[in-house]
Amino acid sequence: MSRPREWQAFVKGLAVCAAYALAAKLSLRLASVHPSVSPVWPPTGIAVATLVAMGLRFWPSIFAGAFLVNITTAGSVLTSLGIATGNTLEAVLGAFLVIRFANGHNVFEKSWDILRFALYAGILSTAVAATFGVTSLALSGIASWNQYGLLWRTWWLGDAAGAFIFTPFLLLWTSQPRLNWSAQQLIEASVLLFSTLLTAGIVFGPIFHAQIRNDPWTFLLMPFLVWAAFRFGPREASAIICLLCMVEVVGTEHGYGPFVRVSANDSLLLLQSFISVKALVILIFAAEISERRRQEEQARVLAVRDPLTGLANYRLLIDRLGSEIKRYGRDGHPFSIVLLDLDGLKKINDAHGHVVGSLALCRMAEVLHLSCRAIDTPARYGGDEFALVLPGTSADAARRVAQRISQRLREDVEVPRLSASIGIAEYPRDGLTIEHILSAADRALYEEKHRRPDRSGVA
Repeated sequence: MSRPREWQAFVKGLAVCAAYALAAKLSLRLASVHPSVSPVWPPTGIAVATLVAMGLRFWPSIFAGAFLVNITTAGSVLTSLGIATGNTLEAVLGAFLVIRFANGHNVFEKSWDILRFALYAGILSTAVAATFGVTSLALSGIASWNQYGLLWRTWWLGDAAGAFIFTPFLLLWTSQPRLNWSAQQLIEASVLLFSTLLTAGIVFGPIFHAQIRNDPWTFLLMPFLVWAAFRFGPREASAIICLLCMVEVVGTEHGYGPFVRVSANDSLLLLQSFISVKALVILIFAAEISERRRQEEQARVLAVRDPLTGLANYRLLIDRLGSEIKRYGRDGHPFSIVLLDLDGLKKINDAHGHVVGSLALCRMAEVLHLSCRAIDTPARYGGDEFALVLPGTSADAARRVAQRISQRLREDVEVPRLSASIGIAEYPRDGLTIEHILSAADRALYEEKHRRPDRSGVA
């Protein structure tokens, strides 16, 4: 068993190394101040995402990829080792800090974790790679010490942008690769993609470029990022950010867009800084929207669900009874309600503690789930009382359900043993309103309690 796992880990490491090397080679084509220093560096995002998602033990893949890229670009073995060491330490340090202090692979779920990610992986760790890399080039004589500041700034900003832009995309999409979109969402996503590319082509491409050359029209792209964050979430927003980054880099490199300067390096650095800030803001916005939706969904669930057992609460029970009464008015089919009282809950609490008492309520809820149909509604009626709404069911059929529940309780060998008193009422035979049908079932339940000293049975 260990050998297949080791082989899978080796293949994954090889794939990471190849992806890092390929991205680095493509990025170095944009280098202008030095062959080994590019203002655009997605490999940092690949490295940090890999170590956060797959574990720090994959650091050799990053080191091998960085060394391979540099030894085939410019410099000696020693400079390549120095640069590879810096790039690896950058990824290991950034990933470790994110895992330890920023919620690991769930870093983009909360705003404060995103800010911590920006500090650890985007600012601090990238300074390590810039220092190691530029110092190695300067010590070997491949780069001039007079250029140290320019090279360090280019290296640091390029790596930081790689972390800000590509790490979120890789982490979010590898953790949730499936698209659970409805047909309407698919159409909306297609419209979003087309309109984003069209606008990006206008601002950073030759479309109408003669009329808007170097004008600050970049703000036109912000609504699409807000659209992705608000309507979809952090994952889709990160994808749009990456897509825009590639379009904007290509356009700026060819002299299009508002970030074009005399120096190609300055143009790309200005662009990358802008994209990084934009990515940070949009990711925080998307996280806040997603968190608000989770809280709203939780509030909706708590509004109709008992927080302990997960069954319907009294509010939903009354709503379902009202719906069944209306259904009877349409099709004339009766329905039944079963009330159950868990026997001796106070004695269980006194003898075993309230934790065991709460678990007893959950065991009762599980029995109800196992004993009813998908169309039935099991609910927690009160403290130790439960209800079961059985659509289209007569009292005789409901009695068989109640017997099944009692049988399951008797067969449960977990301590303490459970039993329940049960009362049944049928609509409209036992009442014509919600209050009357509940009162009839309650009377049947307490008649059963007084009739049976062992406090279990079916009425």
